[in-house]
Amino acid sequence: MSNIKEITASTTAQEPLQLLTFLLDKELYGTDISQIQEVLEYRKVTPVPRTPDFMLGVINLRGNVVPVVDLRRQFDMHIIASTVETCIVIVDVTVEGENNRIGILVDAVKQVITLGEGQISPPPRIGNRIDTHFISGMGKRDEEFIVILDLPRVFSKNQLEDVLDTVQLTDAELLDNALTRQANGPDVC
Repeated sequence: MSNIKEITASTTAQEPLQLLTFLLDKELYGTDISQIQEVLEYRKVTPVPRTPDFMLGVINLRGNVVPVVDLRRQFDMHIIASTVETCIVIVDVTVEGENNRIGILVDAVKQVITLGEGQISPPPRIGNRIDTHFISGMGKRDEEFIVILDLPRVFSKNQLEDVLDTVQLTDAELLDNALTRQANGPDVC
């Protein structure tokens, strides 16, 4: 679990915080590296009908169905086409005490950085383009600000449950289709 709240709540001794930084709409964001599983090049996302607007669909990650959500849509940012720098960041989020993998679509992944004492401030009260409810703090490195996201709070519990329910249904349908194909033999065109 992330230790961001403990760090930003205390103005005294802060432990260094490692962040994966990424771009969304030309702004720098970061999240605790402990939540990151891997970074993937953009790949085709299979849409799933009747899912929340922010859910792009699912990908197959080594035989596992992983939902992919678009942070731009969640934050009401302008939607753009994917580029060569677009990435899917696989993160762990906890819903009802259970760890789940979710892919988040970002414009570009920048680097892993470490922020130390005096480089992290509490979230601002006004003036951000996104609801500060999602923000754990503001990092500062050189002359650049980094919006530090609290990933479990980016999506409401109900939103995450909807996404995960969709994935479980999709997973069951894929297994059923595979078993049907296996029972019926190879497809003939």
